[in-house]
Amino acid sequence: MEAAKGGEEKELLISEEVQLNGVDVTVSLSSQGLIRWSGGSTSGCLSVENDLLGFSRENESLKLHGFMKHEATGLCWVSRPGHRVLKELRLKTNSEESLNNWCFCIQRCLDALDRPKRLLVLLNPFGGNKCAQKIFQEEVKPLLDIAGVSFTLQETQFQCHAKDLAKAMDLSMYDGILCISGDGILVEVVNGLLERPDWENAIKMPLGIVPAGTGNGMIKSLMDHANEPCIAMNATFAVIKGHKQALDVAVVTQGQVRSFSVLMLTWGLVADIDIESEKYRWMGSMRLDFYTFVRIFRLRHYSGNVSFIPAPGYEEYGEPISIDNENGSILQDTGISGTEEMKPKTSNCLGALDSSENYKWKSINGQFIIVWLHNVPWGSQDIMPAPHAEVKAFRLSPGGRTGSSSQGGIIDVDGEVLAMGKGSFGDNDSYLMSYGPPIQVTVEKGLATIFCP
Repeated sequence: MEAAKGGEEKELLISEEVQLNGVDVTVSLSSQGLIRWSGGSTSGCLSVENDLLGFSRENESLKLHGFMKHEATGLCWVSRPGHRVLKELRLKTNSEESLNNWCFCIQRCLDALDRPKRLLVLLNPFGGNKCAQKIFQEEVKPLLDIAGVSFTLQETQFQCHAKDLAKAMDLSMYDGILCISGDGILVEVVNGLLERPDWENAIKMPLGIVPAGTGNGMIKSLMDHANEPCIAMNATFAVIKGHKQALDVAVVTQGQVRSFSVLMLTWGLVADIDIESEKYRWMGSMRLDFYTFVRIFRLRHYSGNVSFIPAPGYEEYGEPISIDNENGSILQDTGISGTEEMKPKTSNCLGALDSSENYKWKSINGQFIIVWLHNVPWGSQDIMPAPHAEVKAFRLSPGGRTGSSSQGGIIDVDGEVLAMGKGSFGDNDSYLMSYGPPIQVTVEKGLATIFCP
């Protein structure tokens, strides 16, 4: 083995002449986890953190299982920019001792990255085009196997099944939860974790997503922010790498009833499209495009009121009002009746505004086509309605459809009906909240944790 010279001696863990894919080269591994090689007409580099799935030992050689972007491999597939491809590098050393040292040093670099070793995989076989099982078998499982990540696979069988699983799971058995679905399973998991007695610890469980549903707004937002394509293999590698970031959670309350959201709340046009297009689910994601045209050509208006604490730079919107933060009462008349107490009945204080702060509430009262409140930029893989939107608290008092004395609207949270007015599509009384009384949304900054590229 060659010793590194000068200032590089502290940087390099190994540097020696070996065979790489049958070619004699000099290969080095730095303490930052960068593998470089050069010799003859070949040279290159591979980042243990960003390009390596794992490695395996085979007789007298070491296999490096790279997962690299096309640009990094020298392939010119312009039609698939940013897509990653498996690339195997076979490293053959001159001695058993050297091979052992390579394995030890690479494993040390991987261990320092805090990658997940055990995952609970929740798969929704009914979402989108019902392709989640195929995506898992052909694109997700092979990567997990190569990376040495063990997993327990659980297919969801009914609505809120993922929520029940999250409420009952043994947190000590896993390093994260991977949702292979659209946004719905992620939302159920967040709600399940926050309804546990040990919610403060449970909500720290890292969550990952592989796009396999109709909308996929959350994973699109994460991948787009990192300039990565929103595809299953890249999203899986984002989880394997173990990078994490905080995720805001919106707390939706009405009286003593509460729900949690990570994506969006809609009322009006988008809610109508999302829910009423269910009858065209056989069309897959195209159902949303088709029904958007239907609803735009037959546009509806709804009467109501929205109140909000504006983000910096948006203070000029709306009329000033006062709201009692202790009980949610509107102190200045906006034409909306009802002052239900907004405090939830559960033991934790999520969703409660600090009464010591002097919030400057604003209000808009009138006719609405759409109210679309977002936690992330992308609503789906094709729609980015809110790249910079931000609000601390929001309150909706929905009314009826203009021109009708008997028809109300739909309030949709993360793709599921939260409340529905009389005469709406699929009208019934089984929803979590009632249509009409004020619904309040507050944002809990960085409450959850999510795997990111």
